[in-house]
Amino acid sequence: MATPVIETQNVYRIYEGAAGYTPALRGISLTVPRGEFLAIMGPSGSGKSTLMNILGCLDRPTTGTYRLQGIDVSDLSDDDLAHVRSTQLGFVFQSFNLLPRASVMRNVILPLLYSPVDPRERELRAIKALRAVDLPEEYWDHGSNELSGGQVQRVAIARALVADPPLLLADEPTGNLDTATGEMVMRTFLRLKARDKTVVLITHDAEVAAWADRTVHIRDGRLLTAEEERAFVERTARGARAAAGASDKDAASAVVPAGPTTPAPIAGPREASAL
Repeated sequence: MATPVIETQNVYRIYEGAAGYTPALRGISLTVPRGEFLAIMGPSGSGKSTLMNILGCLDRPTTGTYRLQGIDVSDLSDDDLAHVRSTQLGFVFQSFNLLPRASVMRNVILPLLYSPVDPRERELRAIKALRAVDLPEEYWDHGSNELSGGQVQRVAIARALVADPPLLLADEPTGNLDTATGEMVMRTFLRLKARDKTVVLITHDAEVAAWADRTVHIRDGRLLTAEEERAFVERTARGARAAAGASDKDAASAVVPAGPTTPAPIAGPREASAL
C-alpha cells in the first residue's frame, strides 16, 4: 500500500491563556492518499485554520502525531520544518500574497531565490509552473497588479507549485473571487490533481467543496463525516423548530383575552327625543 501524503492520529491542539486551556483541535485523525482532492468544511471558529496550520507545519500538535509523506514531523526542529515547508508543501491563500509591482515571473520564482537552484533552472521551473496553471505567456512580464483576480490566483498557485511539492494547501482560495473566476481556479486544481498532486482545500462554501473528491467537516475541533454532518444539521434544525414552537406557545399564553365589554345603554324614547 502506498504511503499516504497526510496521516494524523489523535491530534489535539490546546492553547493556554489567562482564562485557562482552550482546545482548538480534539483528536483529529485524518488520512489523505496521494492524488486526492480533499475539501475540509466548517464554520468560523470550528478549527479549520488551526488544522491548516498543523498540516502546513506552521504549528505543532499539543499531542498526537502527524506524518507527512511517511515522516513524523511532530518533533522536527524549526530548521527541519522550514525545509519541509519549502520542499514538500505549496500554500495558496485567499489574499494571494503576491508582490504587486513585481512581474508574474518574479513572483513565481521568489520561493526559489534562497535555494541552491541556479538561475536558469529557477526560470525553467517557473515556466513549467505557469504552464501547469494555464496562464498565457503574454502575461508573464506583467505586474501582478495588472491582472484580473482569477489570473492573480493562478499566479499564486504557480508560485506554490514552483518547488514541485507533492501537497498543495489552499485556504479559501476562491473567497475573493466571483463565481465564474472561482470556477476557473477550481478547474486549475482539478488539472493539478490529474497530474498526481494532492490538494487539501479549506472552505466554508458547499459549492466549492463539491469540486473535491471527498469532503470532511470540522465542528468544535472534531472531524465529522458527511453522514455525521447531516445528522448534526438535522438535530440542530429540529432543536430550532422545537424552540420556535415553544416560544410561540409562550407568546400565546402571555396574551390575556379581553373580558366582555358592557354595551352602552340604549336611549329610551324620552332621552332620544331630547337629542
